[in-house]
Amino acid sequence: MEKTCSLLVHFDKGTPALANEIKEALEGNDVPAKIDGMKNAIMLLLNGETLPQLFITIVRYVLPSEDHTVQKLLLHYLEIIDKTDGNGRVLPEMILICQNLRNNLIHPNEYIRGVTLRFLCRLNEVDIIEPLIPSILANLEHKHPYVRRNAISAISSIYKLPNGEQLLVDAPETIEKFLSTEQDQSTKRNAFLMLFNCAQNRAINYLLANVDRVSDWGELMQMVVLELIRKVCRTNKAEKGKYIKIIISLLNAPSAAVVYECAGTLVSLSSAPTAIKAAANTYCQLLLSQSDNNVKLILLDRLNELKSSHHELMVDLIMDVLRALSSPNLDIQRKTLDIVLELITPRNVTEVVLTLKKEVMKTQSGELEKNGEYRQMLIQAIHSCAIKFPEVASTVVHLLMDFLGDNNIASAMNVVIFVREIIETNPKLRVSIVTRLLDTFYQIRAARVCSCALWIIGEYSLSLSEVESAISTIKQCLGDLPFFSISENEEDADSSKKPQQASSITVSSRRPAILADGTYATQSAASETAFSAPAVVQGSVTTGNLRSLLLTGDFFLGAVIACTLAKLCLRLEEVQPSKVEVNKASSNALLIMVSMIQLGQSSVLPHPIDNDSYDRILLCVRLLCNTGAAARKIWLKTCRESFVKMLSDKQLRETEENKAKAQVTHSQPDDLIDFYHLKSRKGMSQLELEDEVQDDLKRATGEFVKDADDANKLNRIIQLTGFSDPVYAEAYVTVHHYDIVLDVTIINRTKETLQNLCLELATMGDLKLVERPQNYTLAPESSKQIKANIKVSSTETGVIFGNIVYETSNVLERTVVVLNDIHIDIMDYISPAVCSDTAFRTMWAEFEWENKVAVNTTITNEKEFLDHIIKSTNMRCLTPFSALEGDCGFLAANLYAKSVFGEDALVNISVEKQADEKLNGYIRIRSKTQGIALSLGDKITLKQKGGS
Repeated sequence: MEKTCSLLVHFDKGTPALANEIKEALEGNDVPAKIDGMKNAIMLLLNGETLPQLFITIVRYVLPSEDHTVQKLLLHYLEIIDKTDGNGRVLPEMILICQNLRNNLIHPNEYIRGVTLRFLCRLNEVDIIEPLIPSILANLEHKHPYVRRNAISAISSIYKLPNGEQLLVDAPETIEKFLSTEQDQSTKRNAFLMLFNCAQNRAINYLLANVDRVSDWGELMQMVVLELIRKVCRTNKAEKGKYIKIIISLLNAPSAAVVYECAGTLVSLSSAPTAIKAAANTYCQLLLSQSDNNVKLILLDRLNELKSSHHELMVDLIMDVLRALSSPNLDIQRKTLDIVLELITPRNVTEVVLTLKKEVMKTQSGELEKNGEYRQMLIQAIHSCAIKFPEVASTVVHLLMDFLGDNNIASAMNVVIFVREIIETNPKLRVSIVTRLLDTFYQIRAARVCSCALWIIGEYSLSLSEVESAISTIKQCLGDLPFFSISENEEDADSSKKPQQASSITVSSRRPAILADGTYATQSAASETAFSAPAVVQGSVTTGNLRSLLLTGDFFLGAVIACTLAKLCLRLEEVQPSKVEVNKASSNALLIMVSMIQLGQSSVLPHPIDNDSYDRILLCVRLLCNTGAAARKIWLKTCRESFVKMLSDKQLRETEENKAKAQVTHSQPDDLIDFYHLKSRKGMSQLELEDEVQDDLKRATGEFVKDADDANKLNRIIQLTGFSDPVYAEAYVTVHHYDIVLDVTIINRTKETLQNLCLELATMGDLKLVERPQNYTLAPESSKQIKANIKVSSTETGVIFGNIVYETSNVLERTVVVLNDIHIDIMDYISPAVCSDTAFRTMWAEFEWENKVAVNTTITNEKEFLDHIIKSTNMRCLTPFSALEGDCGFLAANLYAKSVFGEDALVNISVEKQADEKLNGYIRIRSKTQGIALSLGDKITLKQKGGS
């Protein structure tokens, strides 16, 4: 029941106005009542009612009305009613409408003329339009620009009709003459656009005749000029030299929209360095001058595209791009940093790092709400710079170490990981980093940051002073021992079991005490006498961060503390000549370890120590009691060697990724060789000469070679009907990010003409048809190409199904041919991506949708199975391949991919080889949305057995 209409109004059909009520309202003289009656009539028509009895009433009582609102509603009514019969002939009563339209076109009021001309733009009936042609042309000379503008639009629409060229034979010539005398910018734009669409050569002649005045034309006119230039140059590349000068002159236009389009046109037409630099400078200027965040993101996307194809030219503009960090929007800041990090060279790295340092210092002010996230991004960027260019590490490492105690744990973790990597790659900074780390260690409040910092202290405290200072710092942060004391009653009962007991607390009047959760409480001696808790944790106001974290039950940190103390004691044996000092340090370390175990096994904390941490601390105790040469080597050398290997693997993986991103091009042996120096340069500008050089370079490197292979195209053809069906159909499916284009070929295999043939499609999933199906007439044994566009809104496996419906002259009933389903593969929307281990774990903890797929495959090798899953799911393995080497019967790996809609897909594979050589385990998929988790799980289930 749908009908084309420019006005869509909601109307509740549950209580429709009766036709006689509308008729009474229209016949009266009350204008508001007429307006309401016309609105009700229009809404009833839009809801499928026909109301044929109202037409004569409207002609008699509504057509003569002088009210502008009534006239506007009348035109809407005329637009949606049926003006033709079943055979396509115009109804006889439409002659009345034609006369009214003619009267409106010569009406003294310019508004009536204008809206009537706009109505004619949406009229397709040639029999109604033909008598109105002289009146339409006469409106080109009206004094008001509103009428002239709409007259141009009406002429353009009529000229595009199937018989429009016969109705308006001299229209292009008339419009060209009109264009030379018109002064209104909007009207000139409409006229030029009509020439552009209907008589392109005339538009080009007018443009070339007025080249010097293009910069003075209005914004709308300049946009059409740019569109014309793009179209002309695409069809005839040899003529682009004429238009480059026009584009260059428009780069200084006052309109930001024109300047943006100019830059885009320049990039699409020319690859000369001068043109690319001009476009990039334009994007950078717009990036700073525009305040809208969406505009900034679009500009950054354009700069990112230029960076991919013209990297060397973009390096010089790195500081201009970096100025976009002044925006408070995190997305803009993130995208800016991503672009800048790929443009860093030894020449500009110092300036970039200096700017990033200033931005980090700004985040300390705390004015912005998301300073913590911004600081985290800056730290990651500085980390990347320092790894690529170690010489700048010394200028930033000490500044960043001030943020080890940051409330944003992710930011603090980035800092400590950065410090851990720098201290290994820059041996000259080790002493200063360890000293600074020991000075600021008490500020760290996060357990994960403390663990990493303790590892650094244990590995890189090499001199005697550093080792002693490290042990002293850890002892201060742990506070006095033991970690808790038992009341007198329990002490008497348990004295045989626990020889190391602290006496009950005796204080003078008031003092602070640390409760089991690590918080402070003030108690008096009188209160202690009245109430004796089963366990009171000792401490003071200056109790360190390690003690507070231990008292929350974090015994993983306790195991790290024990390992660090063990390493420091072993190293002290090497650098300290006095055995007494070594034994004293070892005794203190043993006392700390035993106290942690005692705390974990007591009833003070709600949860006892876990088995892994207990075993780890006990191992450290045994190590200090009986040290062997093999154990010493493992603790003092092998651990560092493993870390160095991890860093080298990481660097190797990044190098391989960069190589994969690089475009691999090959030139064909029979390609035409064009000798640039032998060409005639007469009449060519410098920009054209540069463009010739770039084209030659592209041919030499094979950049013009198309990537698409004909064999791959054949794989995307899907047969929709059977070979025995009267109508054969097949579809070529093209998936391009947010769009799916179906190019359907329909062949009439019968000897009869198929009438009203319609391709009816429906979708399941997050797919949406864009266009309504049309009816076609298919001659015997002929074919028809039909295109269908489908919008995609999320990463989810979708299904397209439908049928072909047609009529024949012999059979009165409509014939239906059911089509095969078209399954849209989720792999078309997923591309491999990279993220850090920290980011992967964070997303894994946050994402709420999980799909668990059991391993069921005929593949017997774990590594082979992993490679098969990676190939089938189009994901990237984040687990280093060095960690997957060997044959132990177990394999665990993390995979990551990103969809074109920005959705993250996380996969964890855990498999084990059974005694019967079969693989067993699970593949877990997590994502933020349900669709991608379920679709990816279905894909893995289908593919994991090893089939294609």
